[in-house]
Amino acid sequence: MSEQAPIKPTESELEILQVLWDKEHATVREVHEVLTAHKDVGYTTTLKLMQIMFEKGLVLRDDSSKTHIYTANVSRENTQQQLVNKLIRNLFNGSTSQLVMQALGNQSTSKEELDAIEAMIQQLKNKS
Repeated sequence: MSEQAPIKPTESELEILQVLWDKEHATVREVHEVLTAHKDVGYTTTLKLMQIMFEKGLVLRDDSSKTHIYTANVSRENTQQQLVNKLIRNLFNGSTSQLVMQALGNQSTSKEELDAIEAMIQQLKNKS
């Protein structure tokens, strides 16, 4: 997967990337079927978005057969990292703690998730 320039997918492009990350590769029809399970979107809209994503370098397209197969050309982890970093910079004035407190205060967090967060905090403290 290529990871040169900062990733700037739109919300709709992120939805398509989520499908491709989960499936690893898919046709436009397969992506469209997943998207229509939770939102009203036309097939031609999905097709056009995926063509634009190919032009932007967000996805790769295997057109060696009649049905084109798409795969993500950006990793989930790198995309998450870039978007979270942008969110921290632009919305939380660079404060990671404000982001974490906002997220924990507004979401229901399981005991397992809290244990994982505590373990991560402990690891970060041990590195310091």
